[in-house]
Formats: sequence, structure tokens, C-alpha cells
Amino acid sequence: MRQLCLMLLLAVAARADEATLSLQVTLDRLGFSPGVIDGRTGPQTRAAVMAWQLANEMPVTGEATGVFAPALLPPEMLYTNVTVTDADVAQLGVFPKDWRERSRLERLSCETVPELLGERFHCRESLIFRLNPAVSNWTAGATVRLPNTLPNTTPPRKAAKLQVSLGQKFIRAYDAQGRLMAHFPCSIAAKQEKRPVGTLTVTTVAPNPNYTFDPANFPELDAQQKSYGKLIISPGPNNPVGTAWIGLSRPGYGIHGTPHPDDIGKTESHGCFRLANWNAERLARMVEIGAPVEVLVD
Repeated sequence: MRQLCLMLLLAVAARADEATLSLQVTLDRLGFSPGVIDGRTGPQTRAAVMAWQLANEMPVTGEATGVFAPALLPPEMLYTNVTVTDADVAQLGVFPKDWRERSRLERLSCETVPELLGERFHCRESLIFRLNPAVSNWTAGATVRLPNTLPNTTPPRKAAKLQVSLGQKFIRAYDAQGRLMAHFPCSIAAKQEKRPVGTLTVTTVAPNPNYTFDPANFPELDAQQKSYGKLIISPGPNNPVGTAWIGLSRPGYGIHGTPHPDDIGKTESHGCFRLANWNAERLARMVEIGAPVEVLVD
């Protein structure tokens, strides 16, 4: 009897996880990001639901129930099967801890196939392992089950304004009529003086940027790395500013990606506004030079 009860509880938990996964994938495809997709209910998923409800002029409850939830993907569309290719494996590289060693690389690539797939399908590596318990050889030829976050090919609508909430750690995009279009969780600077409250403007939009490493910005480094001068770090998903840079009118500040999407909204960056790479890329396709960016305390 105890074993039967345990099996029933596990089955109920699995259905709950899949329902949450379906909600997260749906929100992600609509442009209301729940952060890194993992099939687990959490504050970033709730914030994405609230943003979607606000955009659709519904009561903002954060609870995705009944008519106050987006139409979820049908079960047959929730997953996609992907075969790892030789080209995927060829993209992989090393990610040394030493900044000088990083500066010698031609690209700051993903290190493993699960990391590469997590970037591509907007999900946590632990979810990939849960969905593929029989996969042990993560190399070319492996067929993998993944959440179906593949975007449609329609170019996103252009945003007339961005809004950054320092308190709630999100960035939202609005159209010319003031309607909420998209929502992305973000990380913000740890130090108060590096949080530029007020209205800025977009000055540059750069896909696949390089990065200028300055040891003065990293007080936690050891003595040897603190002695390095400025270094140019090549583009790639593990570049410190990720795969997209949106420069702002305050020198040195921008909205950008990150090599650590699991930390978005949980840790605080040295500066700027940090998004998961896929969200930074999406936002970069939405904004234009000159667009206002309102940075609010709450």
C-alpha cells in the first residue's frame, strides 16, 4: 500500500511539473519570460504570469487559472526531439578561469552539449537530464527530448519604450500606444551607486559583442589577475556580456546577456542590466536607437 501511495504521489507530481512546464514554454513563446525553464513553479514564473495578465487587461493575480491563463500548448506540441549533430559538437570549447587565457580564445563557447541545448531551448540543464534519463553519451547522434521553445520566424514588433524595475528585477517593453509587449527577468548592479535611476536612451545595439576586461571592475580576483591590463574577450555565449548588447546613454551601461542564466534575478551583477542570452537577443531585435529606457526604483 505504501509503495502504491508513493507511485501515485510521484505521478501527481509529474503531472504538476508538466503543467508548469507547459505554462513556462507558452509564456516564453509569447515573450513573457519565466526565466530559465525548469518545470518548477517559482517567483519568475509568477511574475511572467502577472505581466501577461496585465498585458491582456485581466486581474493581475499571478495565478494561471481558467480564463486568467494563456492558452497552453497542446501536449503533442510541448516537446520536440532533436538529434545532436557534428556541427553542434564542433561549437563546443573550453572556458578557463584565467582572464588572460580567455582573451586568447577565438570564441567563448559552451563547454558541453547540455549547456548548448539549454541555451538554445531556454531551459535548465537539470530539466534536460530529467527529460532524457536514458541518454548517457552527450555527443553527435544522440536524440534528445526538449521543451519546444523554438520561436516562430515572424520578426518581433518594435518597442517604443523599455522600463526597468530595480526592485522587482525585470525589464518590460511597451509599444507606441503604451501597451505591454514583453517581460524579461533581469539582474541588477550590487552597488546602489551603479543603479542609474531615471530615463536613459538606447544608443547602440550589438549582436555577438566582444568585451573589454578591466581588472579594476573585478575586486574579487587574485593578485595575479588583478595585475593584468585591459584585455579583449571574444564573442560567444560565455562572453561576460553574453550574445547581445544594448548600449545606454550613460557611458559604460547597457542591457546584455550572461554566461550564467540560472543566476538571473538571484545574484547581482557588477553593473548594467543582465538577461539570459535568449532574452537579450529577443530584446535586441525589438529596440531601436533612441528608444527611451525608464529605470524605476520599484
